[in-house]
Amino acid sequence: MTESLKITWYRCKVDRAVMSELMKRSDARAFLQAGGQLLIYALTGTLAWLAWRHLDAANWPWMLPLVLLALFAHGTNASFMGGIACHELCHKTPFATQFWNSAFLRIYAFLTWFDPVGYRASHIRHHQVTVHKDHDGEIVQPLGLDWHGFWFALKAFTCDPAWIWKNVRFMFSAAGGDLTHDGFFRSAWLQRVVPETDAKARRELIHWARIVVIGHLALATLFVLTGQWFLILVVNLGTFYCGWLVTLCGAPQHVGLASDVNDFRLNTRTYTCGPIPAFLYWNMQYHVEYHMFPAVPFYNLPRLRAAIAHDLPPATHGLWATWCDLQSILKRQRAEPGWFFQPPLPQNDGDRADDATLLDEAARG
Repeated sequence: MTESLKITWYRCKVDRAVMSELMKRSDARAFLQAGGQLLIYALTGTLAWLAWRHLDAANWPWMLPLVLLALFAHGTNASFMGGIACHELCHKTPFATQFWNSAFLRIYAFLTWFDPVGYRASHIRHHQVTVHKDHDGEIVQPLGLDWHGFWFALKAFTCDPAWIWKNVRFMFSAAGGDLTHDGFFRSAWLQRVVPETDAKARRELIHWARIVVIGHLALATLFVLTGQWFLILVVNLGTFYCGWLVTLCGAPQHVGLASDVNDFRLNTRTYTCGPIPAFLYWNMQYHVEYHMFPAVPFYNLPRLRAAIAHDLPPATHGLWATWCDLQSILKRQRAEPGWFFQPPLPQNDGDRADDATLLDEAARG
């Protein structure tokens, strides 16, 4: 993809020896994360299936809530497995052994109907031109957040049928060679990052879509023929419901902040949170640090934060405090559409990194 915009980004200074340590990858730590999240997926899915198997006319008043509770836990975890887990695996930074990055990416992407080919092309560009209007198709400006009202809560705690339809339709269309439908991204953006001239990437995307579609159709058919249709909810559609926590974790990344600036501290937000959301979210709450140094594995982001905290804006602590801040920011933006929040910045002399450097680091594998 050819773009004319060139940006020189502000970077906090980090001792070379410290950065060398922070960039080291660990198969053990990556297995703990990727394997652990898949284990949770299997356990919650199994609990939901067992509860459903024991559901009958006599026990439904107390067994049905158990089924729904298990599905709620299953969907809450699974909703992080697409755009969050696949995102990090697309960077190829979690595992020291690249075979495992690729293997887990395929597993996660299959389970979540995720397109790693188009996403990787898009996300590398996102790192180069973060929140720059007309150049960053992952963050569409103006970036507001309509989180009030009944429908927002209903979709967050149950499902969004339009979102399911859009993603499934994209995969079926892509499997047939048609990449013109909206999916995880808008079609116009996909055409920019995976243009017709990139025949190799398009072939890879179409091939992957066929694997996903054929695989899920085969599984769904097997579940129906064996009388286990409930497993369609657990396996085929498990990633599409109960996305409330991934919304709470992910929405603050860039909302209410500046666009068209060359400093991640001004267009990206870091907050801290408890160990459960941090695990599910693959430490992406350290979002300023992650954008500034995309080659650092997610499990080293807390240490990176500690190394450069003196040159970063203060972070809110906890999702509640973060969303309280967001509420006041969004309220003012509704009253003053051109306003954005500008965090206080320490007065330090940092380094610089051009977008070519970020391209190399974001694509490193």
